[in-house]
Amino acid sequence: MNTLEGLAHGLSVALQPSVLVYSLFGALLGTFVGVLPGIGAMAAITLLLPITYYISSEAALVMLAGVYYGAQYGGAVASILLRLPGTPQSAVTTLDGYPMAQQGRAGVALFTSMISSFSGSMLGIVILVLLAGWLAEVATMFGAAEYAAMMIMGLVAAATVGAGSPAKSLAMVVAGLILGCVGTDVNSGAQRFTFGQTQLLDGINLVALAMGLFGVAEVIANIRKADRHGPPDRISLRQLVPQRHELRKMIAPITRGTTLGGFFGALPGTGSTISSFLSYALERRISRHPERFGKGEIAGIAGPEAANNSAAITAFVPTLTLGIPGDPIMALMLGALVIHGIQPGPMMLEARPDMFWGLVASFGIGNLFLLILNLPLIGIWVSMLRIPFRWLYPAIIVFICLGVYSVRGATFDIAMVAGIGAIGYLLALASFSPAMLLLGFVLGPLIETNLRRALLISRGDPMVFIERPIACLFVMATVALVGLATIKAVSRNRAARRQIAAAATPQQEDDRT
Repeated sequence: MNTLEGLAHGLSVALQPSVLVYSLFGALLGTFVGVLPGIGAMAAITLLLPITYYISSEAALVMLAGVYYGAQYGGAVASILLRLPGTPQSAVTTLDGYPMAQQGRAGVALFTSMISSFSGSMLGIVILVLLAGWLAEVATMFGAAEYAAMMIMGLVAAATVGAGSPAKSLAMVVAGLILGCVGTDVNSGAQRFTFGQTQLLDGINLVALAMGLFGVAEVIANIRKADRHGPPDRISLRQLVPQRHELRKMIAPITRGTTLGGFFGALPGTGSTISSFLSYALERRISRHPERFGKGEIAGIAGPEAANNSAAITAFVPTLTLGIPGDPIMALMLGALVIHGIQPGPMMLEARPDMFWGLVASFGIGNLFLLILNLPLIGIWVSMLRIPFRWLYPAIIVFICLGVYSVRGATFDIAMVAGIGAIGYLLALASFSPAMLLLGFVLGPLIETNLRRALLISRGDPMVFIERPIACLFVMATVALVGLATIKAVSRNRAARRQIAAAATPQQEDDRT
């Protein structure tokens, strides 16, 4: 069947009462676990897998998918209000969402997040419907060399943008890369930077790192301050809706974030976390005022939120059409398909069109549910800011401990998040960006794995990154970024020297006089 026939057939499946109920349940549960810091969609989907034995395959996959993209919505709430990333994907939202909340514009930040998430999801559905076959073919063109070159370009771009010091950003990226090396080497089985701690054999917990850098560090910083003033008792609709010029500013970041997320979501092994960070780096890079990022810039929310929600939709492309999960959550989705006797792959569109098109149609319905349900809740979420911080931070610490412990069930992770939080607070005092460290930590293991794999395939010949066209384009872009950063650094140094010389000349003339 063609696209229109497929969508019509998918709507007939997704609008069945039982499927609608499970779609609504999944979206609500996803939002709830997304709001709770550190819980995430992984735990919820794992707990729901046994239930899928007793319901139809269409309803089961629709429900699990609703939990997945519902968590993307909910994850932004705690990030914006409390600077606690509800999900790893929403960690980047804290950078500009939380400053907006401190400025009394939490409602605007949440509204921007919801609208960007909805727009990114709907545009991601369009990309999935129109370009599913093409994206699957592009995904097969990406090998280890392309992945490694692409990730390196992302790190270099992140380290060379923004108003902060490039040296400090690069230092944080390198620190993240080193932390990403902690654990057992996949190839040799050697232990790296574990210092004899068996709890570090599997590496540092991403949730613990994000919670420590953004959550615990913020709690420490706020304890030293006086109680903050919350929003007014009644919040009008005007206070929730961004101003007209801000709405116009959201359009371009949402479009770029959706395109970026739609592309990277379709690549096996990437996912929405990387998409959101790369979207943020892109927005800072092309902005005329990069110094506004990190201080409440609306584009810093719109772009990443659109990217991670678009990537959450298109992540189903390699899972359904190639049978290759893009991340652990997609691996659980693949397991749910296998439980119901469905074999994902290139023939799934022909063998199970009801499953494929029903799932695609449910994406639109589920995201509409989320928008209708979440927009009225913005006022309730904002009212959390009226709670005095001396009462709020113990609950925050409890949520952090529960969220971190729920991932691996290890008390060691709770102690680790406390230490990371103290270090994160000291880094913030020294104006080091925790986002750069987190980006290096996320991309580092992927770079190492694909770099070693590419060199292994090429028998150690580094020319594989030049001989393969796509990898060569990424390498050229990386070199160009380094060159531009170097030129800017040299120009800044020359300008600073001229200012010093200009200031010293009148002083010398006065001394002679």
